[in-house]
Formats: sequence, structure tokens, C-alpha cells
Amino acid sequence: MVDIAKFFLEFTVDESCGKCAPCRIGTKRLLELLTKITDGKGTMEDLDKIEELANAIKSSSLCALGQSAPNPVLSTMRYFKDEYIAHVRDKKCPAGVCKKLVRYGINADKCRGCSLCSRNCPVGAISGEIKSPFVIDTDKCVKCGVCMDTCKFGAIEKK
Repeated sequence: MVDIAKFFLEFTVDESCGKCAPCRIGTKRLLELLTKITDGKGTMEDLDKIEELANAIKSSSLCALGQSAPNPVLSTMRYFKDEYIAHVRDKKCPAGVCKKLVRYGINADKCRGCSLCSRNCPVGAISGEIKSPFVIDTDKCVKCGVCMDTCKFGAIEKK
């Protein structure tokens, strides 16, 4: 839901005419805060800032675009606050869509050591010995998901 709210806000930022400051500047600041959260750099104070800023934009924008721009953010915060908290406190995206918060790992019990994932990894982030469980170097991993798509044993897990 955090990513959904960010998606709608990106649209609003692009469509703002720029006439009034709440819409022109406020939506950009709101998008910056959401981006900070989806990048795993958000704080609990940012959640309070988001609500305060969203309400200010809603009440002081001149047109319907600005007045409705924060609605997806306010709605998702109201009904899915736990997802925002997971992004901030646990640095995890429950939906698994915020790329910077996703981690790929290999379940050693399921890995057969076939090396298919390693051979298909575009950055060489997977290593191991044939017929032994492979491992993913999370520092090298670009989170493309190719390993997950190619593994025939379901050993790659998105965390």
C-alpha cells in the first residue's frame, strides 16, 4: 500500500499546474517522504510528518487536484498503518514490492546445487559448489529476480 500511495502521488506531482504552493511544493515533499520510506530510510517521525503535511495540502490547495492528492496517502495510512510501520521499523515491505527493501535468499534445504541460478545471475551475486547449497551475496545482488524465476526447486526466497 505504501508503494500504491507513492504511485498516485507521482502522478499528482506531474499533473500539478503549480499555481498554489500547497500542491506544487507540498506534494513534492510528500513524495520525498514516501520515497524515503520505500528506500528503507524512513523514521517514525516521518509518518507523523506525512499525516500533517497531507492534511495541510488537502485543506489549503486551491483546486480539486490538490485537495484530493493526499487522499491515497491518508487512506492507506488509516487502513494499512501496519505496512508503513513495517517499512520504517523493520525495514521490510510486507508486499515485497519496494525493491530497496527486498532481500533474496536461498533455502539450503531446498537447494540442490544445480547452479542454474548462479549461471543466470546477471551480476554474479550467487556462488557455491555443485551439489551443495548456493548462497547469494546481498551486497552484489541487484534484486532483479532472475534467480527466483530460473530456480526449478523453489529454493530462492524473497524476504
